[in-house]
Amino acid sequence: MFEKVNPSHPDKISDRIAEALVDLAYTKDSDPKIAVEVLLGHRVCHIIAETSVHLKQSEVDAIVKRIGGRLHATYIEVPQDGHLSKNQSEEIRCGDNGIFKGMPVTDEQKKLCKIAADIYKKYPHDGKYVLDGDRLIICQSHAKTDKLKKLYPDAEINPLGEWTGGPDVDAGATNRKLGSDMAAVSQAEDYTARTSPKLMCPSIFTHSSRRRKPESLLNSAALSATPKSTAGPTARSWK
Repeated sequence: MFEKVNPSHPDKISDRIAEALVDLAYTKDSDPKIAVEVLLGHRVCHIIAETSVHLKQSEVDAIVKRIGGRLHATYIEVPQDGHLSKNQSEEIRCGDNGIFKGMPVTDEQKKLCKIAADIYKKYPHDGKYVLDGDRLIICQSHAKTDKLKKLYPDAEINPLGEWTGGPDVDAGATNRKLGSDMAAVSQAEDYTARTSPKLMCPSIFTHSSRRRKPESLLNSAALSATPKSTAGPTARSWK
């Protein structure tokens, strides 16, 4: 059995916001130390970042607005732990330990990813999809069940009824859907994980020498600033 959620699921919105903030940190320093946690729901977004570079409130607000829409954003920034900073001073070390195990994507996973992507193109709203052998369950918000039934006549469509989703009515947090999103894996804390395959197998990447343009650059400007903690959370409302 495999489960996929789309980019508008609240957990994935949290991951996307966190990853965009990590990208933003890389526009300010070539080797920043940053960990970001995001908790959002019911039109509120709380962000805590332990970082060696300063991210301006206005930059954070712009990212939250672009990815999450009308959310009240609060942002708390703290400097990196002193003991950990010293431990990382001479070589790359992880502040939090974990293992990502890679394995070939199965035909069933490919099938579910395509179904999820096709539905998301038509209904770019919160959704979750489950495939268990021949049993397909589609839970898609802001969509009429009868219309989805015409596209997938053998599927179970919205078993609990039609619904509205997203951060206005549901909650999300970073790292709750690793391996369950349409792209297989998305994480915010370790930027190296996205570039290490290019270092190990550069021949299979046609643009291995170029880092992808960070999503956050669309709404950010370069800033040189010393790390500092904000005086307290700030709330913003986007109308």
